[in-house]
Amino acid sequence: MWTTVTLVLYAAVLAPAVVSVWRRPAVALYLFLVGLALHNLVMALLYGAGVRGGSLDVVLAWKETLLAVAVSRVLLDSWRLRRLPFRPGGVDILALGFAAVALVYAVLPQTLLGGEASSEGVLYGLRHALVPVVVYLLGRALVLSARDLRRLGSTLVVTAAAVAAFGLVDLYAVSVEWWRDSGAVGYFRNQLGFESHGPGGLPENFALNSDEGVFRRLISTFVSPLGTAFMLVVALLVAASPGWLARRRALVVPLLATLGMALLLTLTRSAIVALAAGLVVLAVARRRVWPIAAAAATIAAGVAFTFVFPAVTPETHFFPADLEYQERRARAEGGLPTGNTLLDPSEPSIRSHLTSLRDGLEAVIHHPQGYGLGNAGATARRFDERPLAGESNYTEIGVELGVAGLLLFVAWNVALLLALLRQARAARDVDVRWAAGALAAALAAVLTLAVQTDAYGVPWLAYCLWWLGGALVIPTTALAAARAAPSRSQHRPPSVEPA
Repeated sequence: MWTTVTLVLYAAVLAPAVVSVWRRPAVALYLFLVGLALHNLVMALLYGAGVRGGSLDVVLAWKETLLAVAVSRVLLDSWRLRRLPFRPGGVDILALGFAAVALVYAVLPQTLLGGEASSEGVLYGLRHALVPVVVYLLGRALVLSARDLRRLGSTLVVTAAAVAAFGLVDLYAVSVEWWRDSGAVGYFRNQLGFESHGPGGLPENFALNSDEGVFRRLISTFVSPLGTAFMLVVALLVAASPGWLARRRALVVPLLATLGMALLLTLTRSAIVALAAGLVVLAVARRRVWPIAAAAATIAAGVAFTFVFPAVTPETHFFPADLEYQERRARAEGGLPTGNTLLDPSEPSIRSHLTSLRDGLEAVIHHPQGYGLGNAGATARRFDERPLAGESNYTEIGVELGVAGLLLFVAWNVALLLALLRQARAARDVDVRWAAGALAAALAAVLTLAVQTDAYGVPWLAYCLWWLGGALVIPTTALAAARAAPSRSQHRPPSVEPA
């Protein structure tokens, strides 16, 4: 019964969303900013309510459905006008080059490349590679007005603040037993295919396991400290950039305090480093000194918090069914870390990241042609294949798409970062300046995270960050022409200068 009710309600909600996106494709970005922040929690609860298998797959596809509608509308309008929605520039050519390599590797036989991925794994790997490219190009094709930029900034920061507040309440008020029984375990294990061995079968990063005890980490609606931390980093950088908060100064302190405390409680060390890197880029973009001081304070706060984390976060526990695996893992890896070793390179998590990065780099060097899509990271684990590289986006892309794909990926994103910095410093429109500066800082932070995590594959980042980046690459002269047009156009006129 619950499955039928869910599908009926889903259709009733999705239909008006599709109509809205068809009328104005930029609406999809608002829906992604909010919907993808709630996605994992809602899907886990639906799984717990009995909505599973193909029925839940239909619901899971809401984001792809809205993206397809937005792209279809842009392509249809372009066909009717008999012109491209924008004049391609250097950044666009690099993005298209990366996408072309991914498409070629999708059709090359795995046996020719030495890979072992299934056809389903190849398709999922292709989606992982192409979604940010598609939304980037969609952003390039759509003009965002000054009102859109302000509203999107507000939507992003307020949604992140709500995620942070929910995470804080959950951390101190919701038990691990509730999460075990919520549907999260089955959703990740049976629906998505990820085997986890955290408390009660939850993801391993649900808790920190040390000789002092087992301690909760803030996971919020992402049901993951990593996804939550990544969103909070972007929100902090947007909130720190002048713009929409300039006339709402009374909101700055409570918002930054909520976002910052939640970020610390995720205990995601890479996110702290990435936030500091983003603040340095923000200083360059906005020609201000204070972000440099804020970056130093961020690192200091992150280091200090590692020493007090066990004292301020709730203690949790493993269940009897978990102990056999934990004991076997302890025998294989040498037991639990003692004392506060969260900054020690020999700490198991840090050691694992470094080992994975080294192994991935060696795989790229020794097999520069790549093994094909679906042979690295979460995609390989999802389909029970041996990951030939993991965690780092750079080694994963190099292993799947070879050195050519890796170089194009890096070139595209570096060129995008430089274009955003140029807009932040040269745009005449104040809204473009602050938004481009914030996005440049956020992109720099995500590219830093990508050194040891699959930040590129986090849906909230993949769908939202690269769309906004594409939208803000538009040259100032073209933006001014679009805003000066007598009728409000959804689509960008051809650029008069390359992006």
